[in-house]
Amino acid sequence: MATTTTTSINTGGEDRVLATAQQIVNSLNNTPKEVRQDMLLILSSFDNRLSNITSLIDGDGGSKSEEDRFALAEKVILRWDPSSEGSRRSLNWEDSGDESNEYLSAIDEILNLMDELSVRSDSEIVDRAYSAIQHAMSRLEDEFRQVLIRNTVPLDAERLYGSIRRFSLSFPVSGSRIITGEDDDEDDDEDGGEFESFSEDDRSSRFHERGPSLDDNASVDLIDPKAVDELREIATRMIRSGFEKECIQVYSTVRRDALDECLVILGIEKLSIEEVQKIEWNSLDEKMKKWIQAVKIVVRLILSGEKSLCDQIFCGADETKEICFNETVKGCVMQLLNFGEAVAIGRRSPEKLFRILDMYDVMAEALARLEVLVTDDVVISEARDVLSGLGEAACGTFAEFENAVQSETSKKPMQSGEIHPLTRYVMNYVKLIVDYSETLNLLLEIREDDDQLVPLRNDDSDSSRLTPVARRLLVLITSLHSNLEEKSKLYEDGALQYIFLMNNILYVVQKVKGSDLGGLLGDNWVRKRRGQIRQYATSYLRASWTKVLHCLKDEGIGGSSNNASRVALKERFKNFNACFEEIYRVQTAWKVPDAQLREELRISISEKVIPAYRSFMGRFGNQVESGRHAGKYIKYTADDLENYLLDLFEGSPRVLHHMRRKST
Repeated sequence: MATTTTTSINTGGEDRVLATAQQIVNSLNNTPKEVRQDMLLILSSFDNRLSNITSLIDGDGGSKSEEDRFALAEKVILRWDPSSEGSRRSLNWEDSGDESNEYLSAIDEILNLMDELSVRSDSEIVDRAYSAIQHAMSRLEDEFRQVLIRNTVPLDAERLYGSIRRFSLSFPVSGSRIITGEDDDEDDDEDGGEFESFSEDDRSSRFHERGPSLDDNASVDLIDPKAVDELREIATRMIRSGFEKECIQVYSTVRRDALDECLVILGIEKLSIEEVQKIEWNSLDEKMKKWIQAVKIVVRLILSGEKSLCDQIFCGADETKEICFNETVKGCVMQLLNFGEAVAIGRRSPEKLFRILDMYDVMAEALARLEVLVTDDVVISEARDVLSGLGEAACGTFAEFENAVQSETSKKPMQSGEIHPLTRYVMNYVKLIVDYSETLNLLLEIREDDDQLVPLRNDDSDSSRLTPVARRLLVLITSLHSNLEEKSKLYEDGALQYIFLMNNILYVVQKVKGSDLGGLLGDNWVRKRRGQIRQYATSYLRASWTKVLHCLKDEGIGGSSNNASRVALKERFKNFNACFEEIYRVQTAWKVPDAQLREELRISISEKVIPAYRSFMGRFGNQVESGRHAGKYIKYTADDLENYLLDLFEGSPRVLHHMRRKST
């Protein structure tokens, strides 16, 4: 019942308004023309329901003359003429939109009249219509700019990154580390040449930072959605009036400024190629990371949003929206491409490889997207060139790294025979390369020249069956091995040469087994390297303990166990003690970091030395002990020696200076 009553009241109210309007119309028909037009203007602007009241005027059923229709529309336009004294500053596009609707209707009226009068070029109204449209377009151009500016949605870094995090929770904003915990060795103080400054935990790992691909559904509002209809209404009139260029100019100028601000928010500076190439590595690395993030956000988020805006605002004007979009985004995209080009042609150094590969990956994804969005041939051609340049830079940087490994010639040996900084750097570098196998295989397949590769060792697997990356890594590790063999010769002590080689080759094997490298190089490669380590161990035992064991042989002591020369026996025990004590003093300072290898070496020594000492003591010990000063010659029991062997390879030098201890 309440609804029916309300409806009746509303209907009655409208009937009374229309009845009153009819009385006004009847009165206006008897007034002078100028007064009638002014009154109609007032009424039509008062309420849009009265905008067609003029159809009731004139005695021929309400049709107006062309002059009357034009005059009414012209008055509306001139009232908002920016150059007229007392002109209002801006149309009201919010609320009910009566002002803007009236203004747009007046433009439509004049444009319709111009179409009708196009065949009557001598008409006075045509000239006035052109003038009115000029005034109207001047106003609309300003309105278009103001609506764009007022309704551009403010963006900030958190909002931009947040739009992506909704689709990928692991988008990196700062440096990430992928090697942690497994190898926290302290940096070596010894001279490691060119590679000393790079340790796996602190440096190599920071190169690797690959953000996820953006979801196609990721979006962010660039313009308040409520303003899109207003902008479309304005653009439609400007294009219809022949002011397409002005419309594009206004839109692209305002939106270019907004995109420039986005780049600032994302940390992208306007830098020339020369300026980029002068930046020191740490700062450049940060800029490269920001560039990677910016390309993802701009291409997938900002440009997609800009494309959608152009599609909505310039709906039905395909050529216009294409031009407008290209003009809007060109500067932003070219600024990003310029930085990519600067990096691609910059100085190549090993630490840049992974960041360049990240840039290549994101650029490859961006190019595919740009080719769909942008139709500007210059932009697309530049993007392709930058992608190609980054690929060349990656391959060149990889080759630079290979050359650096082959030619690294530090001459100072590691003090304790430990793992060389070159080995640490190369193997952690190689582990990271594996993460980029897909990209590098693609790049190396195009550029690889087998004639330039270092020959592989005969005992390695058939390289023809390996992927380009696996082959290059095999060559690289082979070069490392050769380099390490040369570095081992820096040690005067032959035994320490083998300790150094064991430590380093075992480190290589462990890195291969502990990563996807194992799958690339195969189990056979690992088995052969372990065989090499066993050979080095055998060579170490021979170099270190042959002289000690010679002291425990029967030859040269002048007879059997019963009548051997006591003097010769004393000399033999004395020599044994001196040899063992010297080895103990020296080799407690040597270091074998791997606990299993350290234990295996001690067991191998014990198995050779302890039984020989027990046997020698059993045969000749009594003859020496029955004489004077026996403690000078038989200083250690077999158990003493076995315990002392546990101190070897700890990297902490010790000295034996106490007399014989009885075994308990």
